[in-house]
Amino acid sequence: MIKVKSLTVKNFMSVGNSTQAVDFDKQQLTLVLGENLDQGGDDSGSRNGTGKTTIINALSYALFGVALTNIRRDNLVNKTNNKAMLVTLAFEKDNTEYHIERGRKPNTLKFKINGQDQEISDESQGDSRKTQEDINSLLGMSHEMFKHIVALNTYTEPFLALKNNDQRAIIEQLLGITILSEKADLLREKIKITRDDITEENARIQAVKTSNEKITESIGNLQSRKKAWIATNKSERDKLNKAIKELEQVDIEAELEAHEKLSSWTELNTHLTNLTKERATVERALEQADKNVHKLGKELDDLESAKCYACGQELHDDKLEEMKDKMQKDYGDAHTYMIEIAEKYDKVKTKIDEIGDLDARPDTFYDTAKEAYEHRSNVDNLKKLLTSKEEELDPYTEQIDDLQSTAIQEISWDKINELNSYKDHQEFLYKLLTNKDSFIRKKIIEQNLAYLNNRLTHYLDKIGLPHSVMFKNDLSVEITQLGQDLDFDNLSRGERNRLILGMSWSFRDVWESLYQHINLLFIDELIDSGMDSAGVESSLSVLKKMGRERNKNIYLISHKDELIGRVNNVLKVIKENGFTSYENDIEIVQ
Repeated sequence: MIKVKSLTVKNFMSVGNSTQAVDFDKQQLTLVLGENLDQGGDDSGSRNGTGKTTIINALSYALFGVALTNIRRDNLVNKTNNKAMLVTLAFEKDNTEYHIERGRKPNTLKFKINGQDQEISDESQGDSRKTQEDINSLLGMSHEMFKHIVALNTYTEPFLALKNNDQRAIIEQLLGITILSEKADLLREKIKITRDDITEENARIQAVKTSNEKITESIGNLQSRKKAWIATNKSERDKLNKAIKELEQVDIEAELEAHEKLSSWTELNTHLTNLTKERATVERALEQADKNVHKLGKELDDLESAKCYACGQELHDDKLEEMKDKMQKDYGDAHTYMIEIAEKYDKVKTKIDEIGDLDARPDTFYDTAKEAYEHRSNVDNLKKLLTSKEEELDPYTEQIDDLQSTAIQEISWDKINELNSYKDHQEFLYKLLTNKDSFIRKKIIEQNLAYLNNRLTHYLDKIGLPHSVMFKNDLSVEITQLGQDLDFDNLSRGERNRLILGMSWSFRDVWESLYQHINLLFIDELIDSGMDSAGVESSLSVLKKMGRERNKNIYLISHKDELIGRVNNVLKVIKENGFTSYENDIEIVQ
């Protein structure tokens, strides 16, 4: 297995004199996200022009002496400093440590194995054909293959856009048609590793089964407790319903309304009683006033006959006039008083008439309104308690759900099936490699193409491409949909990117099944470009599974902030004052 461990960059493209390092030690999916402080940083939403692609260009330069894109070597040197460009790469293969230092101005190339320098024949040019051949042999891939299985980007011409001869060269290299002699021994060791992996995976599955059995037992116990809780809760609700039903036999709203009517009736009855009493009093006063007026009238008549009203004696004129004046005043006062009393009597009588006859006294169940309100309050409280009991969640359901959703592990057979598929494929290849019959090339092509087509169908199905894509025995590619042949250019941008990803992953599976695993995968903005949300989601799902189950370090270069919550780690690439820097630590995304 090739394990790329670290990369350092100095005065390379947008990286300045301050050495920047990337440690490829974060398994699974890492988002490479730019922050251009020269254009406002996060607040402005600027994610472009930060130097994210510089990472894979530096990786390509370290391994092959050229950038991933068609940039001349001298143009890789930082234009501001224009000197001392240096890229270093550390990786491991088969427990052997390798170190590459490559730079320009001055030109340099150093290749170390376990810390020991290897001879460089042409240091003046900064590269050596022999050393590069050694590196290529060590990697087991060409630069072109590297671009299709390790460093995927939008600048690399897609495989299906290449000329037929260029496609054939890549496929023949991928399938191992040109190098058969060295592969039998390597494949025998890979079969042993695959079998060990199968044994390990079978042991893991058995452990999961045992764990699930114990958890299932715990769930059963919790379900029994849940059943008992439900029964108790139902009993309490039944009691509350019974109590409420008994209380509701009294129409409490009608009772309260009757008490309100009784209160009004009582108030009105009291008022009527008081008015009746007042009328009787006024009536007596009126009778007395009427008698007094008649009395004074008679006395005044007697005075007109010049007789004293008291003793009946004749009165002299001077006395008579005096008594007349007094008597007339008394009579007037009495008459005025009688009129006032009569008016008061009429007013009281009118009030009584306005009230009229009262209805019968309203009947009530309770003696007081307070008792009725207490009755209603009791009903309301019981209903609230019942609602609380009805809404109460048992304490066991959440525990059961947690155990079922998190503790119980889903047993996936994908990896064991995939390993068995690998093993069957490897064993078949081993037989072919050790067979000296002349038809081996044809057999290898047929078998490897079958596996390649199988992986291609698998990945295209996973990422939702509705087309059928298949390599034919002549190594050409056929794209069809609904029985109609299509060209690569017939596809939409999003469909092309889906196909590029699916084909690259398929190439990688074939390459790793035949040669060796490599821990690193870069995808530069292919998911950003023209991919709908369903395509993005399905692509991320494939990448996460690849990282998780195959221990891959996958770096997704993007400018989409919304991908932050969908990855395992984030690597910040910061552009400030014209220079690019990388965060020393990779932020773990929860």
